[in-house]
Amino acid sequence: MAEGKNAVITGSTSGIGLDIARTLAKNGANIVINGFGEKQVIDKIVEELQGYGVQAAHHPANMLRSNEIKEMIQFTIETFGSVDILINNAGIQHVSPIEDFPDQTWENIIAINLSAAFYTMKEAMPSMKKSNWGRIINIASVHGLVASVGKTGYCAAKHGLVGLTKVVALETAEAEITCNAICPGFVLTPLIEQQIENIAKKENISITESQHRLLADKQPAKQFVKTKDLGELVLFLCSDAGRLMTGASLTMDGGWTAQ
Repeated sequence: MAEGKNAVITGSTSGIGLDIARTLAKNGANIVINGFGEKQVIDKIVEELQGYGVQAAHHPANMLRSNEIKEMIQFTIETFGSVDILINNAGIQHVSPIEDFPDQTWENIIAINLSAAFYTMKEAMPSMKKSNWGRIINIASVHGLVASVGKTGYCAAKHGLVGLTKVVALETAEAEITCNAICPGFVLTPLIEQQIENIAKKENISITESQHRLLADKQPAKQFVKTKDLGELVLFLCSDAGRLMTGASLTMDGGWTAQ
């Protein structure tokens, strides 16, 4: 499915991005991971990915800086020869009423969750068109489709990412290049774990009760989406079976958006 392809995955030193990297590596793709972390931890991740018989490297591009994003894509091309699979996964979130929402936090959320994807796609597109093959997968969110109180920045960015996905899909519709958005519900990642901890502290309840409240409020299945399941969905989109699926917003949300 992904054998011999070259993939770059933003925000992939933990959580969703890391399991996507593992899934693609297990299926033969060379991987460039991206994100922050201690050197020994990142080196261990690279070594793990190489253990699947593929090439792997890390690029520390800061998603707030367009020049570093462009350098990351060029690094991938110079290292592996092309960018075939692009996964825009990096993201941050902040929750507060709009009147209290910090200006700089708004700017950072838009930059990392939306603008970074624009820059990676813009920079990778010539390589994909040269190869006449490409798979772009933007990890959006249910918040790219519906809203929640207190998430002005996140919802605005993720809605924008869904729209950006559709435009790029139309622009590449006649090429063997697809562009899709995956819209997960609650996934137990460091981002969500922090939200759970904040609820527990605010309400003076246990972590378990906080998890239950978070899920019960939105996700009818009352289970967290598994990162490995998202990796398998990415793999499908990279396969020949997904060649005409483009411009789609695919939910994996335990029924959240069915309500």
